Amino acid sequence: MGLGLHNALQRGADIIIQKSLREGFALTVTEAMWKRKPVVGSNVGGIPLQVTDGVTGFLVRSIEETAERITFLLHNHELAVEMGEVGKEQIRKNFLITRQIKDYLRLMSIIAP
Repeated sequence: MGLGLHNALQRGADIIIQKSLREGFALTVTEAMWKRKPVVGSNVGGIPLQVTDGVTGFLVRSIEETAERITFLLHNHELAVEMGEVGKEQIRKNFLITRQIKDYLRLMSIIAP
């Protein structure tokens, strides 16, 4: 899928689903959260490092649970919007290069004051 189409689909979606059997750090999840979308994702690999269950989306273990969480979010639009907002802030605070630069500068100030 082209990057433009991928971006358009995420922006147009109400919920992003990342149902993986195995996963590293899922950029799809980060991109979705940056776009203020709640994520329903498998509780595997790097997904739980990004999605806070019940706060920025839901971590699931089965297809049935995935369907339940999607249905729940579709029926609770305000909560889905709030999860999306919190998710964007979580990405901003934890996964952008600006946070990494702050950490590096903090480390340098400790090592060589």
